Amino acid sequence: MKKTALLLLTACLSIPALAQTLHSPANKLTLNFQLSPTGEPTYQLRFGAKPVIKPSRLAVLLQNQPGFDKGFAIAKIDSSATDETWAPVWGEVKQIRNRYKELAVTLQQAAAKNRQLVVRFRLYDDGLGFRYEFPAQPGFTYFTVQEENTEFNLTGDHKTFWIPGDYDSNEYTYSTTRLSEVNTTPIEAIQLKSAPQRVQTPLMMKTQDGLYVNIHEAALVNYPAMMLNVDTKTFGLTSQLVPSATGAKAYLQAPEHTPWRTIVVSDKAPEVLASKLILNLNEPSKITDTGWIKPQKLVGVWWEMHVNKASWNYADTSNIKLATTNWNALKPNGRHGANTANVKRYIDFAAKHGLQSVLVEGWNVGWEDWANNWKEEVFDFVTPYPDFDVQELQRYAASKGVKLMMHHETSSSVTNYERRQETALRFMKEHGYDAVKTGYVGRIIPRGEHHDGQWMVNHYNRTAANMAQQQIMVDMHESVRLTGLHRTYPNWLASEAARGNEFNAWSTGNPPEHETILPFTRLMGGPMDYTPGIFQIKLETWNSTANKGRQVHTTLAKQLALYVTMYSPVQMAADLPEAYEQHLDAFQFIKDVPVDWDDTRILAAEPGDYIITARKAKGKDEWYLGAITDEQVRRHTVKLDFLPPKARYTATIYADAKDADWEKNPMAYQIRQVLVDSRTQLPLQLAPGGGTAISLKPATREELRKLKGRKL
Repeated sequence: MKKTALLLLTACLSIPALAQTLHSPANKLTLNFQLSPTGEPTYQLRFGAKPVIKPSRLAVLLQNQPGFDKGFAIAKIDSSATDETWAPVWGEVKQIRNRYKELAVTLQQAAAKNRQLVVRFRLYDDGLGFRYEFPAQPGFTYFTVQEENTEFNLTGDHKTFWIPGDYDSNEYTYSTTRLSEVNTTPIEAIQLKSAPQRVQTPLMMKTQDGLYVNIHEAALVNYPAMMLNVDTKTFGLTSQLVPSATGAKAYLQAPEHTPWRTIVVSDKAPEVLASKLILNLNEPSKITDTGWIKPQKLVGVWWEMHVNKASWNYADTSNIKLATTNWNALKPNGRHGANTANVKRYIDFAAKHGLQSVLVEGWNVGWEDWANNWKEEVFDFVTPYPDFDVQELQRYAASKGVKLMMHHETSSSVTNYERRQETALRFMKEHGYDAVKTGYVGRIIPRGEHHDGQWMVNHYNRTAANMAQQQIMVDMHESVRLTGLHRTYPNWLASEAARGNEFNAWSTGNPPEHETILPFTRLMGGPMDYTPGIFQIKLETWNSTANKGRQVHTTLAKQLALYVTMYSPVQMAADLPEAYEQHLDAFQFIKDVPVDWDDTRILAAEPGDYIITARKAKGKDEWYLGAITDEQVRRHTVKLDFLPPKARYTATIYADAKDADWEKNPMAYQIRQVLVDSRTQLPLQLAPGGGTAISLKPATREELRKLKGRKL
């Protein structure tokens, strides 16, 4: 590891309010900071000669105290340079370079007893991170943030990919409009209705002169998530923090700092996807011994409930009281999915095909009236239904070399979960579970708090820390979107925090462009548990009445490609075993594709249109390629120059059939093998809503003989 820190300027009080200029390490970006005539902190950002952010104000407003917004003088300026390399526990690449220039400006308010604020900027070649820091100082300890008014004044009416600024859900399809057209009013709310021009981050934009700009945040700790208010006339964005139950935004104690506000910018879309700026702005791992953290693939008792083949609940009743119900006296409904025999069937399938884990949802009592009742005592996380034998399944899974993954749905009764979490984790350890999927469906208890507010942000982070102490991995659903904290807590494998594949089962579904947008938006902050791998595209197969007209809005081949284009260290083969058993030739790709990588190359990308990604398997001489498109037919020629020279590889290509179409013929696919090397230019044809998945493995002697001369 190499690290340098060069102090360029440290000055005393009363520095003139001249503009301070900072260039990124390779001079791709330029930051300017200065105070306005009234002492307001402002910044602007350029990419080469092109402006990205016009002069924009920085401000944090407080309750019952003067705000950190104006009347400042510069007290001190510190500049430094850092260049280091670090290795993630798991990820898309083996090593990450953290190279930036830093400018820390200490500001002082004479009218507020010389109270100080530090604004710290880190400028990379692919973007900017900055945050507010509140030093410990006389007369300033406890304080309440009423609002943070950070501006991002944009240069034009950019093409924008956005979802409503809902405080409690990110499970929306993306709208693609100009900034001037942002309007959430016609969109059906999932939780709380967004203000008409309030959107969520990560916000992806493309300028008319060809720049790609992404705004988000990094290291969200002890602070609410940031929304953005859009001025549809000036094209300015202003931060808005998610409120607490009292209406205030954050309760803090100095010394403290905010999360980093991030702006990733490039003139090439693939460079946005390749950026590690957000990860770099997070703290190193708090876990010293990480050997127990294992990226993994799994199947689960899950999709069969979504497609109305089974149920989470054991009995068809309601008005359940957790402490007094005799579960053995309930009449079984005969559809309960998490029964011992059915779980064994999934364990057998996982063992046969080399999948590491089996997730089981609906195993624990309480699902009869679990949602939307403002009910606090919903689950106890330790009591199984009468038809789920914990000890027998522990023994059976161990005998097959398979792990069971725990499920903790909280129904957003978070006070209940926090009271019971220690007991629940102890139960897991006693019964061989080392990973858990948590869920937060519904309105938050304590009542009035929001999924993305400070109280819940602290809960998610505290849960990751608690589980790290017990050597348990976690995958959170319905949580706040990720901000790179999986660097600090690498046991936090993934989150949902967006509209996943499940919406194809019980709503109008996800449009074909959805998966070409998510990597530019939600996945900028970290891995998503999207649950790909649905083979039975037409869902009426499972229940013709309940699923009438419902289907997944992709081809089967695209479902395979998603394992490459949408990164996660925990990937679910989400369909039922019987769906895979009918297409074992295509299922081979799911068996082969890794979940941990040494290298990643974004070969081509355009948000909302297409993505082509190649990845090198961790510790192996194997590459995997995924290509996906929106509703349009796409033809691409892919250069395989990332392969080592003079080496021959067998390319197994899982492609859309010639007549494939996401709507009309989604399950038509073809598989073929050809020999390739670093000079090969591989033609791809993607059907509407389609994709291609390719495995590239060193060719054996038999394959060299058998495939010689076969045309691409």
